[in-house]
Amino acid sequence: MSDSPERTEEQYPNARYAWYVVAVLTLVYVFSFIDRQILNLLVRPIRRDLGISDTQMSLLMGFSFAVFYTFFGIPLGRLADTRSRRTIIALGFAFWSLFTTGCGIAKNFGQMLLMRMGVGVGEAALSPAAYSMITDCFPPRRRATALSVYSMGIYIGGGIAFIIGGLVSKFATQQELWQLPVIGATRPWQVVFFIVGLPGVLLALLMFTLREPARRGAKTNVAGQTTAPQIPLGEVLAYIRENWRTFLCHNMGFALLSISGYGSSAWVTTMFVRKYGWTEADAGLVYGWIVTIAGPLGIVTGGRIADALIERGRREATMLVGMFAAVIYFAGGIFYPLMPSGQLAAAFIIPAAFFTSMPFGVAPAAIQQMMPNPMRGQASAIYLFVNNLIGLGIGPTAVALTTDYVFHDDQMVNYSLLIVNTVAHLGAALLLWAGLKHFRRSLDRLHEWNATRT
Repeated sequence: MSDSPERTEEQYPNARYAWYVVAVLTLVYVFSFIDRQILNLLVRPIRRDLGISDTQMSLLMGFSFAVFYTFFGIPLGRLADTRSRRTIIALGFAFWSLFTTGCGIAKNFGQMLLMRMGVGVGEAALSPAAYSMITDCFPPRRRATALSVYSMGIYIGGGIAFIIGGLVSKFATQQELWQLPVIGATRPWQVVFFIVGLPGVLLALLMFTLREPARRGAKTNVAGQTTAPQIPLGEVLAYIRENWRTFLCHNMGFALLSISGYGSSAWVTTMFVRKYGWTEADAGLVYGWIVTIAGPLGIVTGGRIADALIERGRREATMLVGMFAAVIYFAGGIFYPLMPSGQLAAAFIIPAAFFTSMPFGVAPAAIQQMMPNPMRGQASAIYLFVNNLIGLGIGPTAVALTTDYVFHDDQMVNYSLLIVNTVAHLGAALLLWAGLKHFRRSLDRLHEWNATRT
């Protein structure tokens, strides 16, 4: 049976409950990004206490997490297309929270590496399932906004991580050791992992206040329940191959924007310390508040614009907003690394952070828009695979390599940020522009695919 648009619209949950789902998932995403990025402002004390190098620290910050996050994301995304999404998220949340806590008791590089791998595996359970749940709770004209609100967690969590890191830097100058029950003498950076990790183990239970939403486009059984048929992996891959141009332009375009985002989050505070002589605490607090405020405003604005354009008939609006954001970023992004003072640099980072964040709600919305329901989790996992492997795996390292091997001067990190971000945004704008026509064709293919199954 196929539902008419009116019938499908009636079956969505009421707005209050749907936004409650988004609120819970956003909270989980906030914890995800706090746990993911808390290392970025704890570099100095962790290096000192574990006796590790810059290269080893960069592996902990990016590559080790990204590899396990991306490779486990695909099978977990496939599970999200057929199994209870709320249970998958709850188990993943508890799992990564335990491993985040474990980072606080790591005694060497190998132990810390293992803990970061565990965080990556756990977090891989979240977004494919969350994207799918939100998509099934909202009609198409509201999805980009809803997914953008969820994606606010990236910037709220990332910003809070910097703020916490800044406060830890201040405490570390006052008290080098804390005495904790059972554990004993503990460094301030270790306490941070306990504070951000342990609550997640209990908060995972919050997922069971949500109902598993009906899957849109799935069949209805005699009991009136929707079923999620397991689509053979070969059919999923065949469908993706038919749309490979769209996937290439979409995934690579947004991944290039992630190189800019992750590269900046890893090195902007270091730029303030090296170029402007700020303390780590001040740099973390200022940048943290900018990200916490400007990021969510930008990402929700992007979603609202996309939904408004879709209502006006621009089916490709999610891709169009990404392209626009890639270009308009230069209004602030090209200037902040060149400013003579830290205050002016911070002022220009505000619009840069706003426009950097705009694409990351519409990017997953585009995947949900173009894929059949039984394939959305897997397609989302592929998007996250590419986005994180390239963005998180390459972004911080690209800035570091430019500083070390192009300029051979740690003080030139601001120019490294300028070069990497400029190249990334120009490449992203071109790819997303090229992908507009392919995205429209993919929407037509989806209509044909759905017609064959009614």
